[in-house]
Amino acid sequence: MSLNIVLDHEIILDLLSLTVNDTQHCFNRIRKPNVRFWIPACLAAMLENQINANHHQSLAHLFAQEVKVLTALGTHWPQLPERQINRIQALISLDAMCLAGTTVIWTNQEQFDIANEAEEIIEWGDHEFLYGVLAEYEYASDIHMNDLANQQLTLRNQLEQRIFHTMRHGRYVMGEEIGELEQRLAEFVGVKHCITVACGTDALLLALLAVDVSALDEVITPAFNFAAAAEMIAFIGAKPVFVDIDADTYNLDVNLLEAAITPQTRAIIPVNLYGQCADFDTINAIAREHNLAVIEDAGQSFGAQYKNQFSGGLGTIGCTSFFPSKTLGGFGDGGACFTNDDLLADKLRRLRTHGQRERYHHELIGVNSRLDSLQAGILLAKLQVLPQELAARMQVGQRYSELLKDVVKTPVIADYSSSVYSQYTIEVEQRDLVRDQLAKRGIPTAVHYPLPLHKQPAFSFLAQDNSILSTAEAAAQHVLSLPIDSYLTAEKQQEIISAVKAAVG
Repeated sequence: MSLNIVLDHEIILDLLSLTVNDTQHCFNRIRKPNVRFWIPACLAAMLENQINANHHQSLAHLFAQEVKVLTALGTHWPQLPERQINRIQALISLDAMCLAGTTVIWTNQEQFDIANEAEEIIEWGDHEFLYGVLAEYEYASDIHMNDLANQQLTLRNQLEQRIFHTMRHGRYVMGEEIGELEQRLAEFVGVKHCITVACGTDALLLALLAVDVSALDEVITPAFNFAAAAEMIAFIGAKPVFVDIDADTYNLDVNLLEAAITPQTRAIIPVNLYGQCADFDTINAIAREHNLAVIEDAGQSFGAQYKNQFSGGLGTIGCTSFFPSKTLGGFGDGGACFTNDDLLADKLRRLRTHGQRERYHHELIGVNSRLDSLQAGILLAKLQVLPQELAARMQVGQRYSELLKDVVKTPVIADYSSSVYSQYTIEVEQRDLVRDQLAKRGIPTAVHYPLPLHKQPAFSFLAQDNSILSTAEAAAQHVLSLPIDSYLTAEKQQEIISAVKAAVG
């Protein structure tokens, strides 16, 4: 849970005072992880007239301490009834409602005029009131699988700037953000071309079409994964050929790959499950020998490295997703394809816009799969902090492994890859019982994935010997994903670890 503290104008002036006072002492006392302070933008101009250089520091002093500006939304003014005693206070309360998590207003006023719409949501009070809120906040156990609210609050100002910029220029489809994002992503991954698309599933579909997979072809992919890759293979009339996984990494077992290749095989889609890369040197060598395309499913591994190369650039085409919970996620669906092949890049760009190079001139049978400009702007804001977020996320994953290694089966990271822990997935016996015990302590879990793909009803039409997929079936019975994100504090993580130890003990 995020705790937001919105500062009233007198509190701000106290915090800027050159004289040490109780307000500054309180501010230092309540500055803790996941507690954020906000200056309402509607107060900024007023304060500039009251700040005296002989008695106050500038507002920049608070900004340097990560106090953020809470934007005043113009839509709030018409909501204020005439009876409102203090319209500025009411506006502050309406703006405060926009923040994710628990939000309170810090004020020394004996009465604060909360707008009607905010009365049941926003509380206010002095520093003694804040101490009580903070104590309740620290005591409460509020753990999420992926705390997107914390990330949003950290980047709120940058996100708003990007959103407002798109609204200003009005090119909501293929706006200037698209080209900027594609250049930045290509540089990050270390490839020549990035082609953004509407979602990660579309990225896989367009990659298959770009390498000329068609009906009656076969495409090899692991049996243990989300359904998207296998779906897109079947969607275009080709046949998914499922190969079993390595018991430690959960990625495609490269020792079984050669035996799955037939004269009909056109491509291989290795999946980087749970955040680490498959063995691409071996996969690419086999693919070259048989003249096959390699489509890297990097939806769970964006930011991971394979032998000092970034995920996304390890095959013929790399595909990723920008679903909100991904290591780089937007505020909706999105995806991208990566390649070093100029011809494939050109084809992918045409395929995402109905096969057009020029408007109304259709050279290929394509689809409509363009990333929205608004989503591109959001991703650009998030890309700025991605390296720090990845480092923090990896630290959380490594802490889990260190403290749970003697309790459950923890992730095994191959020496050729790093992991960004898109999920932190352990194996346990009696998984349903363990999940129930954790849920009783307020700790969410997920199962990625409860059924291997060859057991899914949608793929029941496939004629394949399922006895060769036993590792995938065993994994599906025992895997359990724990909460993880870049903003998970050590204290909350220790709470999860203690609960896991109790549940499996």
